[in-house]
Amino acid sequence: MSTENKQFQRRSFIQFLGKGVVATSLLPPFISACNKEASRRAFNLESAIKGILPSDSDKLLLSEGLDYKVLLRFGDKISKRDTFGFNCDYTAFIPGKTSEDGVLWVNHEYVDPMFVSNGMSKSKERADKEMYNIGGSILKLKKSGAQWKHDPSSSLNKRITAHTMIPFNWPEKIKGKSKAMGTLQNCAGGVTPWGTVLTCEENYHSCYGERDFETGEIIKPSSMYDWGEYYDNPPEHYGWVVEVDPQTGECQKHVALGRCAHECATCVELSDKRVVVYSGDDKIDQCVYKFISDKPGSLQSGKLYVANIEKGKWESLNIDDQEILKENFNDQTEVLIRLREAAKLVGGTPLARPEDIEIDPVTGHVLIALTNDVTKKNYYGEILKIEESEGKYDSLSFRADTFLSGGEENGFACPDNLAFDNGGNLWFTSDISGGAMNKGPYVSFKNNGLFVLLRSGENAGEVVQIASAPVDAELTGPFFTPDGKTLFLSVQHPGGQSNSLNELTSHWPDGGDSLPSPSVVTIQGPLLNAIQGI
Repeated sequence: MSTENKQFQRRSFIQFLGKGVVATSLLPPFISACNKEASRRAFNLESAIKGILPSDSDKLLLSEGLDYKVLLRFGDKISKRDTFGFNCDYTAFIPGKTSEDGVLWVNHEYVDPMFVSNGMSKSKERADKEMYNIGGSILKLKKSGAQWKHDPSSSLNKRITAHTMIPFNWPEKIKGKSKAMGTLQNCAGGVTPWGTVLTCEENYHSCYGERDFETGEIIKPSSMYDWGEYYDNPPEHYGWVVEVDPQTGECQKHVALGRCAHECATCVELSDKRVVVYSGDDKIDQCVYKFISDKPGSLQSGKLYVANIEKGKWESLNIDDQEILKENFNDQTEVLIRLREAAKLVGGTPLARPEDIEIDPVTGHVLIALTNDVTKKNYYGEILKIEESEGKYDSLSFRADTFLSGGEENGFACPDNLAFDNGGNLWFTSDISGGAMNKGPYVSFKNNGLFVLLRSGENAGEVVQIASAPVDAELTGPFFTPDGKTLFLSVQHPGGQSNSLNELTSHWPDGGDSLPSPSVVTIQGPLLNAIQGI
């Protein structure tokens, strides 16, 4: 492509990004507040941002002007009784009463038995250890100078695990129970307007299988854990969005949001205090969903919809609205349990692994990471943009466009987690699988990374790589503190392709002959401030 064409494309894309400030009446309060900050800061970046080149080294590499510190790693003590779990993923920082304290929630998605329970014989004890190390951690943080530190003395520190008993927020029992044992495979999530965390149960079938609803039999994948030999938990108890109160540790599973491999749950509060929750089902040929409550602050009373991209329409998944659902399901509870089947029946559009969803604070648009679909030779994925009609998040119609395509021209592949900073810049991570990394169509991208799409300065409209992950690792859960000066980031499954503890592919973060360790890091530095104009 000629230089002239590239410049034209860039100018067009900057216009596509949108620099104008959306009328605050169209935005929910907490987004319009961010929008004011974005409008003040987003376009004042004067100097060019120097990124890094892709790397296959076993380090967490950052652009010049940034530094990281390990906040917590697998096995660290977080209280007298609890330790930090394995494979950290989504993070959410809930500010405290002052700017010097807060609570951090961290998801623990899954365990690798080689690192968690290697050497233990097959037993209930081994299963219990694995079950303990997933779920999530509630962590009290305090500032020490400019750095955030974990406060192990706080009574707030606790673990939510695959053993924690969690009630269903639903008037009917789920598979004969009003509570489920544990939350598991917790991938991404969201924060509610009232300060709780939504954590999402993604690949739940790896723990207790999935039911064939025609025969009633449970299908057990070859990679499934052996926990079912010790605990008779039905698959229907998993695959939900779980709300966690970080102040108390109280949890509930929200049946109204449906059951699938939820990647995230992005919550919007409307002016009348009703809520809208967007969520993607992270599997090839699955759908994007939207729940609209009909009561203020409720995640039970309302309707669930699925996106029909071709028609630009949110299709109702309420059994009373759809004759085809009445013909195939007994009641609304069954519709929600068998969400994937119901979504296809009403016209939900199959997509290329819908992962994280965020709302652009400048334009109000809904952005959705579609990671990839290798079965259709869609290796690089894209970020999809949805413009709700009249800018209303409870609208039932929308327009969808590709916002940003993955590929060598834009320098990234397989977008996953998304986050906006205080300047309205879009940050995102990549999710090239461990088995595919540095191979075939992914050779040029090398290890997974962290990227930023800039709205201002000499790089406006460009994707800049800010970080490169250690070997086999994935960077996940980017989350900014309110002042924008600290970015929390998880480094998940470094050394995840290792054949044994004697044949390790990574030794991050300690180097030498040490075992690799999933960890949450804090990233700070003048570059982070410059990008946001702070």
